[in-house]
Amino acid sequence: MTAYQILEQRFARLAALEGAAGILGWDAQTLMPDGAAEARGDQLAILRGLAHGMLTAPEAAEELAAAEQGGELEPWAAANLREMRRAQAHATAVPRDLVEASSRAVSRSEMVWREARRDADFARLEPHLAEVLRLQREIGQAKGAALGLDPYDALLDGYDPGMRRATIDPLFADLTGWLPDLIARAREIQASRPAPLPLAGPFDVAVQRDLGLRLMEAVGFDFTRGRLDISLHPFCGGATDDVRITTRYDAADFGRALMGVLHETGHALYEQGRPAAWRNQPVGAARGMSLHESQSLIVEMQACRSRDFFTFLAPLLQSAFGRSGPEWSPENLHALNIRVAPGFIRVDADEATYPAHILLRYRLETAMIAGDLAVRDLPGAFDDGLRDLLGLTVPDDRVGCLQDIHWPSGAFGYFPTYTLGALAAAQLFRAARSAEPALPDRLAQGDFGPLRDWLRTNVHAVGSLLDTDALLTRATGTPLGTEAFRAHLEARYLGGSGA
Repeated sequence: MTAYQILEQRFARLAALEGAAGILGWDAQTLMPDGAAEARGDQLAILRGLAHGMLTAPEAAEELAAAEQGGELEPWAAANLREMRRAQAHATAVPRDLVEASSRAVSRSEMVWREARRDADFARLEPHLAEVLRLQREIGQAKGAALGLDPYDALLDGYDPGMRRATIDPLFADLTGWLPDLIARAREIQASRPAPLPLAGPFDVAVQRDLGLRLMEAVGFDFTRGRLDISLHPFCGGATDDVRITTRYDAADFGRALMGVLHETGHALYEQGRPAAWRNQPVGAARGMSLHESQSLIVEMQACRSRDFFTFLAPLLQSAFGRSGPEWSPENLHALNIRVAPGFIRVDADEATYPAHILLRYRLETAMIAGDLAVRDLPGAFDDGLRDLLGLTVPDDRVGCLQDIHWPSGAFGYFPTYTLGALAAAQLFRAARSAEPALPDRLAQGDFGPLRDWLRTNVHAVGSLLDTDALLTRATGTPLGTEAFRAHLEARYLGGSGA
């Protein structure tokens, strides 16, 4: 057996450990009783410690060195070896005790966050978040020293391989330059038109769930390899061939859960469509979170908020809720779902104002990692930033800095990938429409086949064979940029067609 084949076995075992941790993490956010939190934290810490040990063992370094000197590999195997080396470099930079300490701190912080968010009590979370931040700064410094990166870039690289602030900052600066004017113009156009008719609830949660399941099936979710559940914060997780997505329901507003389900289904399609022959190897993984977010946003924002899709959706909603009238027409439902209205909650934001939420979080988390913003000052800094960017005065921390689980979970470096994903989604959807001219008509029939097949070929099945810019360039003709996103927003919100 060659050194490379031995490495494949090592990484297959590692994938199994990561899958077990993924299912335990899903359970912690959906079904686990609160009293099990401490034990679950220990279980996850041990699993992550074992996984870390498999990457940092001296034998792993020896196997990598031997494989790299063992002769030419075919392209997928060569890319797999490259990704193995990247994973090992990240792992060996961080001591095992720091990995386990961070895991335990995150488990505690996540449980406290649920209570603190419910009660709008930042003081309750503050010491736990401060500990998570302290450990993340240590991890960032350790990885940065080993990889030749600054601490924030080192953390960012764990979520989006190869992405750097030097790439993000010009893109975000460009957005900052034209987005406020676009939002203002979109709102002026909205104000000049009759307001869409509101939908009167309540909307039975069981009906909402059934609708979500039906739309998941239409988009292409494989229920033999996944499921839908409820959590405080919607997410896509689980393990290889066992993809778990969640949403949250509101009897007064079915749209939040429905669009949340479609968003997470986009993530799930990426996971279920990864190259089967390499699913337990690094090269078979999703490339990074910017591309992952692009897949959720292609489904939710590009496809399922299009005028075409509401031609299909309106009759389903009328039948499911037993409603009729002009407010349930495709035109009115579409208008309701493309309203531009600054709001407090990131996950409920429209696609035009959403980047402002990310710009704020990016500024805050880079400052926290740099040591320029203390946790105790986070609520005030968050409130000031939201007022500056969207003109909103935050009434309490529940709808302010406590609304997201990311920082309590230690996910520093994750937030920018949401807007990077929106940019990529616009590029990819435009390319898909160019390649499949009938795509809008098919969406109007509820047929996602052409879009799904194009994404499976150009994104999902590519895994991590290519880096992000190479994948985007091959699929769309250009590396990541803002032009397609701007064109999409202008067509939908300023062009009169509603797109």
